[in-house]
Amino acid sequence: MSFGDRINQFDVWLLDRVFQPFADRLPERLPAMALGMSFQFGAIMLSAASIIAMIVVGHMSISDAMFNVLVWCLGLAFYVGINRVRPLVRPGHMNPLRVMLSGMRPLSIPFAIYALYQGASAPPHFEIALWFNSLANVIFVAGIYLISCEVRPPGHRQAARARFGRMQEQGGL
Repeated sequence: MSFGDRINQFDVWLLDRVFQPFADRLPERLPAMALGMSFQFGAIMLSAASIIAMIVVGHMSISDAMFNVLVWCLGLAFYVGINRVRPLVRPGHMNPLRVMLSGMRPLSIPFAIYALYQGASAPPHFEIALWFNSLANVIFVAGIYLISCEVRPPGHRQAARARFGRMQEQGGL
């Protein structure tokens, strides 16, 4: 098995074993797609706060921040693009974003880990801005995984909850 196959296997495991059960247990009025899009919007706002904090604190001029602003614009374009294909995600049908984002999901994890490392090892005068950036990356990863979850029909979600409750009462879990 190649390294790429192992990464894809980990991605599918993380999506099916961690995020999909969480998405299935969300209330009916809050689907995983809506929560994931909220996470994406939050990541964009935290990233903007990180850039603004670096400029306001005085450690970065507007011209120095241009690269960060362009990366922020890419994040905004990603959010708008996902929002445009949002009507394709329907309950009871396969989520097309699951396949479309299969390369983006595992790629976002190392960036989030590196951002956490940067936040933890930052000098004191950069610490606040880099923690905003770290939090933005972690929220982005959670959001992209929630967006990729299958939207179950309402009856299926209730049946899964009932099975889970019976198994718990019997001592199965």
